[in-house]
Amino acid sequence: MQMLDFIIIGGGTAGLSSAVYACRANKNTLVIEREAFGGQIVDAPTVENYPGIQSISGAQFASDLFDQAENAGATFKCESVLSVEKKGDTVVVTTDRDKYEARAVIIAAGCEHRRLGIYGEDMLVGSGVSYCALCDGAFFKDRTVAVVGGGNAAITDALYLAGLCKTVYIIHRRDEFRAEPALVERCRQLNTVRFITNATVSDLKGDEELNAVELNVGGKKQTLAVDGLFVAIGQQPDNKAFGVKLDDSGYILTDACCRTNIKGIYAAGDCRQKTVRQLTTAAADGAIAVATAIEDLF
Repeated sequence: MQMLDFIIIGGGTAGLSSAVYACRANKNTLVIEREAFGGQIVDAPTVENYPGIQSISGAQFASDLFDQAENAGATFKCESVLSVEKKGDTVVVTTDRDKYEARAVIIAAGCEHRRLGIYGEDMLVGSGVSYCALCDGAFFKDRTVAVVGGGNAAITDALYLAGLCKTVYIIHRRDEFRAEPALVERCRQLNTVRFITNATVSDLKGDEELNAVELNVGGKKQTLAVDGLFVAIGQQPDNKAFGVKLDDSGYILTDACCRTNIKGIYAAGDCRQKTVRQLTTAAADGAIAVATAIEDLF
């Protein structure tokens, strides 16, 4: 195995930011990503809260960051990580295709979309149920859809879909939203957007394609006819393969400098326990993890 300086697990904002900083420190750096490089920000139609950038699409932001990491000297592999093991002074990363060894590993694996967990959800994915408005919104042009959630992701999805769909319902389990007030107000100004609060989705209707959702609204059942349901209720981590200490929710426990409980292994971005998960904090984590690793190990 070639000895690397850094192995970065995850090709989203935190991982690619780590790669930029590691390469600028003249460190041999490999980024391993199991799916598509760029992370979940790729799905965002517009990014308007990253300092110094007035407005940019999520896809363009991710593409620019990938190009920056590549031009800095990072190399990339599309593989799934099976295990991360500390061996002496190095860390061995085993994937579904090979093994790699490095002095430092940064876990930047991000999170996955959280599901509703109700019957029929898995069967109707791609047939009316979606977790990506940007990916699938065009299929519902001039039709009626609903978005589940109350955070920035849900409200941003609703704004995007309002430009395509006949009617967009926002279903939220509370009467107050976690999303930025400015985004919620933009939705309230649109005639095509309607709010259903204090409501949860209890059932999905449709055999081969979704045609309605059953809601529990303040303890009463209500059936809402929709052609599509976009689920934006948060994320959940998948950190079991990495061998580091996790909290009760599965997020990686670190100190303020992104160190895990194992020397030589660091965590950055949404996969670690933290209170704010934004592009800015993901990029900051990437820089901090690299700086800490260099101080600790090089």
